[in-house]
Amino acid sequence: MKLPVETVIEAFRHNLYAAAFNICKNAQDAEDVVQDTFIQYWSQNKDFETEQHIRAWLLRVAINKAKNKNNSLFRKKTLPLEDYMESLSFESEESSELFEAVMKLPEKYRIVVHLFYYEDYSVDEIAGILKISSGNVKVRLSRGRKLLRSTLKEAWDDDE
Repeated sequence: MKLPVETVIEAFRHNLYAAAFNICKNAQDAEDVVQDTFIQYWSQNKDFETEQHIRAWLLRVAINKAKNKNNSLFRKKTLPLEDYMESLSFESEESSELFEAVMKLPEKYRIVVHLFYYEDYSVDEIAGILKISSGNVKVRLSRGRKLLRSTLKEAWDDDE
């Protein structure tokens, strides 16, 4: 099964952008990653089992491309997180604080938190996408939650 590129772009571009931005922390780099991912999908002669398989494959490719972009010698100057935060709209102040806290997590925790909470992947699915063990995913989720808890607790204690 291989869906038309237009269908795939419409269905998954926001998910891929969110995952790529999570790693790159730069809007332009994230857009580049998404485009490169769709180009790779278009040029592949690969048959996929299901739409979920396509989604998982696209996310894996986007995450790898984003990591490669971060490691490239010609890395563009990143937009400071505060400047990017001003361009976003959030439902509440707590949502904004949570997003900022997630973006400040170390990359290995940020990726699993994003895939688990924002993309609704299971631990086993994340393990397959990142090519790590399920136990490792659980540890990263646990440590990421612990860091978020302490960061947010400090922020909320300061507000009181």
